[in-house]
Amino acid sequence: MKKSTKKIVMILFIALMTVVMAACGGNDSAKENDAKSDTGKDGLKIAIVTSPSGVDDGNFNEDNYNGILKFIENHPTATVKAIREETGDPAAAVQAVADIVADYDVIVTPGFQFAGVSSIAVENPDKKFIINDSEPAPVGDQKEFDNIYAMNFAEQESGFFAGMAAALETKSNKVAVVNGIAYPSNVNYQYGFESGVNYANKVYGKKVEVVELSGYAGTDVNGADVGGNYAGSFADAATGKVIANALIDKGVDIIFPAAGGTGNGVFTAAKEAKGDVKVIGVDVDQFDDGVNGSENIVLTSAVKFMSMNIEKALNSVVDGSFKGGNVVLHADTDSTGFIKEEGRHQLSEDTLKKLNDAYQLVKEGKIVPASNFNGHTPEKFPGL
Repeated sequence: MKKSTKKIVMILFIALMTVVMAACGGNDSAKENDAKSDTGKDGLKIAIVTSPSGVDDGNFNEDNYNGILKFIENHPTATVKAIREETGDPAAAVQAVADIVADYDVIVTPGFQFAGVSSIAVENPDKKFIINDSEPAPVGDQKEFDNIYAMNFAEQESGFFAGMAAALETKSNKVAVVNGIAYPSNVNYQYGFESGVNYANKVYGKKVEVVELSGYAGTDVNGADVGGNYAGSFADAATGKVIANALIDKGVDIIFPAAGGTGNGVFTAAKEAKGDVKVIGVDVDQFDDGVNGSENIVLTSAVKFMSMNIEKALNSVVDGSFKGGNVVLHADTDSTGFIKEEGRHQLSEDTLKKLNDAYQLVKEGKIVPASNFNGHTPEKFPGL
């Protein structure tokens, strides 16, 4: 064979090997890219769109946000953007989500006003939505959506423990609840509170009155008069303080403010009160918010363990187990309850025991406090 021919064959052989090696290298690279793609789910782009009180409200929105932050601690390539919708209007809330949906993988929307995001979810099936505090609004005949995990909490259970605690600890035998807007979750808290007071009155021989102010009765989403003390806003601390002062003037010594940022005004009124006035925190452990000099005005807090469940939902996105649906979380999953950790409440040992006994009955379904739409009333419910 001539040298020139050998040279050509050698060149062709080298070229062929280069192609093969490149192909092999390409396969390795593809595997690496696939691996990145698999773990890339950890790099979720998350947005949380909230009511006007924002993610630093020290309460409802912040606890949802904390669940996202906890998720990010364990998935550090994930990111979150907090967006505050300034009006609280349902149409504006849905528009705020529509404005940013293209830029995020998961959108968390805490609040009843976000029910209408279902229309956006239908148009964006590749996006996932986590709604807290509402079921999605129906789209035609469809009420559940593959890409929406809508969680509600049985607020009436947490409210029940608040009512029991108030009735068992009051010295004036006058207690009250202050609410924001008569959305179902707020009415649930109110009815649960009233149920707890009635339970303590009947089972433990108390004679406690739940005080309501004329002019502040709430109207629920079906137009029914639900009574109570409603400020008409979740971000009006001034009105919260006005209502609280009026209640204190009537002899109320324990107030349960289920009112978001409006509840901050209740805290202020209690701190400025001349007598011994206590509040019961809501949604989250608010003991730190109760510090008043060397004292603390928080008796305990009625809580929904929201951050835990937000984190669970985000984990399900990463591990591929995410499933859309509408769920109500109860005490049987430790999702509702009250704060009983030492140093985070001021309940007597006797009250704590009675609350723990009642908690077990609620978990077992033997006590079913009244809620906005469960067909029971605070004066007549299973277990009373």
